[in-house]
Amino acid sequence: MRKSGLPQGAWVIIADGEKALWLVNDGDDQDMNLTVRSKDKQDNPQAQDWAANRPGRMNDTGVGQRSALDDTDWHQLEKERFGADLADALYKEAHKGSFDKLVLIASRPVLSEIRKDMHKEVADKVILEVAKVLTNHPLDEIEEHVSKELQDAA
Repeated sequence: MRKSGLPQGAWVIIADGEKALWLVNDGDDQDMNLTVRSKDKQDNPQAQDWAANRPGRMNDTGVGQRSALDDTDWHQLEKERFGADLADALYKEAHKGSFDKLVLIASRPVLSEIRKDMHKEVADKVILEVAKVLTNHPLDEIEEHVSKELQDAA
């Protein structure tokens, strides 16, 4: 048996801006056994699929000079909104008392968005944050990553 360090009943949230895995440790702090509690997936088309028109133009100070304007990156905005929605869902679950300990593993932009919108009630339960994308990894690899990160943090 390997020492995992993850308490029984602790939640592990893995997100990448389009998908989120809600996992719970059904094992104990000696032998982790993560099971899937739920999966969230957001339909988020690529940026070019959002654009309906060509980029806008703006008059410059010189005569006859015009500059192109960048389009809004709706794809990136939806990823940020996904992080904010995840923070809100975590608050609702924490308020219900669904978990006591939480591990967050997410891409850097999503993790930043979650941190920014995270309520203190949730932040007090976070035992580990990892900026990494693991949404497409099998559970046994996720368990290894979590165990290693917990050991490195100790």
